[in-house]
Amino acid sequence: MSLFVTGTDTGVGKTHVTRLILGLLRSAGVDAVGYKPVACGDREDAILLAEASGGLDLELVNPVHLQSPVAPQVAALLENRRLDPQSLIDGYHRLAASHDVVIVEGAGGWEVPVNDGFRISDLAFALRLPVLLVVANRLGALNHAILTVEAIRNKGLECIGMVLNQLGDELDTAMITNKGVIAELTGVPLVDHLIHGQDTLDPDLPTHLGLKIPDIHAIGGNV
Repeated sequence: MSLFVTGTDTGVGKTHVTRLILGLLRSAGVDAVGYKPVACGDREDAILLAEASGGLDLELVNPVHLQSPVAPQVAALLENRRLDPQSLIDGYHRLAASHDVVIVEGAGGWEVPVNDGFRISDLAFALRLPVLLVVANRLGALNHAILTVEAIRNKGLECIGMVLNQLGDELDTAMITNKGVIAELTGVPLVDHLIHGQDTLDPDLPTHLGLKIPDIHAIGGNV
C-alpha cells in the first residue's frame, strides 16, 4: 500500500516525516520511494526525497519544478505555464509500477491549487490513496487539523493517522495540551509526536498506517 502525506499548512514538516517513513521502510528491505509531484521555489525537499529513495532520479521523484515559492497555480502563471494534472498522476503510476511503496508528498496544504480546476486534494483523490496528516504543533493546530480532516473525508478519502510535529524548542500551553486532545477531536489516531530536532519515528508507525513490512521490530528505529 502506498500513502499520501499532506499537512495543515506549508512548512509543517511533510518532507521530514516522509523521509523518515522512507527510512523505516527501506531499512526493513521494502522497496519504498518518495514522490513530490510539484515543487515550488527551491528543490531541496525533492532532493531529500530522492536521496531517501536510494538515490532515485530526481526527475522521477519531482517531475515538475517551478521557480517561485508560491502555490503551484500561481507559480505556473508566473512562468506562463499551465500544469497538466494527468502528468502528475502518470508520474505516480510510473513509480508504483516498479516499486513496492510510493510515499507521495503534496505541496503546501490540502487545498492548494495546482491549476484553476485542480487542487492537491484532487490529486490525492485521483490516486485513491489513504492520507497521513502532518500537523504543526502550535496555537491553532486543533482548528487546522479538524478542518483538514473534515476536508479529507469530504473528498471521500480516509485520513489514517496524524503526526504532530514540534517546530521549535519552546513550549506553550497550547503545544503541551494539543497532544492529549487532537485525536479525540478529529477522530484520527495520533501515530507519532516529534519533538524539535527528532530524526526518528516510532518503528511501529508503518504498521499503524497499514504499510506492512517484514520484521518491523528488527529495525530499532534507526534511519
